[in-house]
Amino acid sequence: MRYPWLRLAIFIAGCLFPAWWLYEAVMGLLDPDPGKILMDRLGQGALVFLLVTLSMTPLQRLSGWSGWIVIRRQLGLWCFAYIVLHLIAYLVFILGLDWGQFVVELRKRPYIIVGALGLVGLLVLAVTSNRYSQRRLGARWKKLHKLVYAVLGLGLLHFLWIVRSDLKEWAVYAAVGGLLMVMRVPVVARLLGRWRRA
Repeated sequence: MRYPWLRLAIFIAGCLFPAWWLYEAVMGLLDPDPGKILMDRLGQGALVFLLVTLSMTPLQRLSGWSGWIVIRRQLGLWCFAYIVLHLIAYLVFILGLDWGQFVVELRKRPYIIVGALGLVGLLVLAVTSNRYSQRRLGARWKKLHKLVYAVLGLGLLHFLWIVRSDLKEWAVYAAVGGLLMVMRVPVVARLLGRWRRA
């Protein structure tokens, strides 16, 4: 396995943040609503992992170091793990596992539907992120994994709907996401490659 220490560092970081947030919640350090704060942090953590995952290809083009691509799958899986934990926190702390209320919330709050669509997209990407799926799908695999761009859009829309009264933090995430999308435009991608070789 290539870059085992880097993989281990990512694993530790991925585990450390939820563990620390849960510790804060148990110790009463997340007042006044620890469940909601924990849910929000997990959702934002998923968005951060998604943006970091999307930055791997531009970083590889800029630096020429293959390690960025090697750890991309691991980062993407952590994004999926965080969004699953975000959903679990919502079901447990906000709804109290009341499935009837969940159906009501879906009707009343469209941003939950947007978030659910993003989760389904991430599920598809996570399930097909392995080498077996790459071999089985062939050229279709890359086309399928462009779904990540739609997931980013859904994630940003979901976040925007929640924090529409205070857009400063959302604007930072949106700006980073927009920059990463621009860096994927073929002309810009070629310029990045030429800049590295210069």
